[in-house]
Amino acid sequence: DSLRFQIRSQGSVMQGPSAGEQRWLPLESNPEVVTDFAVRMGCPPQFQFHDVFGTDPEMLAFVPTPVLAVMLLFPVTEISKTLAAAAVTAAQEAGEAANGKIWFCKQKIQNACGTIGLLHCLANLQGRVELEGWLKNFLGKTADLDPDARADLLDGDTELGKCHEEAAVLGQTRPPNLDEVVKLHFVCFIQQDGVMYELDGRKPLPLKLGGSSPATLLEDAVKHIKTKYIDMDPTELNFNIL
Repeated sequence: DSLRFQIRSQGSVMQGPSAGEQRWLPLESNPEVVTDFAVRMGCPPQFQFHDVFGTDPEMLAFVPTPVLAVMLLFPVTEISKTLAAAAVTAAQEAGEAANGKIWFCKQKIQNACGTIGLLHCLANLQGRVELEGWLKNFLGKTADLDPDARADLLDGDTELGKCHEEAAVLGQTRPPNLDEVVKLHFVCFIQQDGVMYELDGRKPLPLKLGGSSPATLLEDAVKHIKTKYIDMDPTELNFNIL
């Protein structure tokens, strides 16, 4: 199936800002924009993001390999909010705990979901990719911190804020005003030790989704996205996978 999205969309968060809370411009779901931002953060330039134009095997075959992480932009609706809450409840009732091998950070800055999703992608490449610059320094400072403390440190990081602002004004669509509500959100999918996880800074912990491998991560993530996001909200159009 072809993905049902009409425009290059920018990711935001569900809730409105609290008094005194930082609010950033949303990041466009555009592979060139996200790749440029990743390089500014400290990812080597040979690692790049690419569009996934459809969920069938023929379309997935166009995506360069190996695939190290997957990002999804999806519309925030009552259906998606209900499904997200149910997934968290199921994980908690199953007694799932945070995997110490996975780098995870909460999202406290409004409209920073694209940056948090990208950070989750890149931070969990440690040991496989030689990270540099801001990213290497930030991960070193936050290695022993919990997800809330990492978010607090990120909140005061002016260097990343500047990089995000520069990335947010790039792309094919007009950046929205800071006070404009954009009901779209980014999440990230990675695999660790044969298990696929969904990382979402709005949730309390990474969600374990089932078996996967470095060779099958794209197929496994897209199958989950299709059945748990796209098919569950069939009237929505703005889905995008990188």
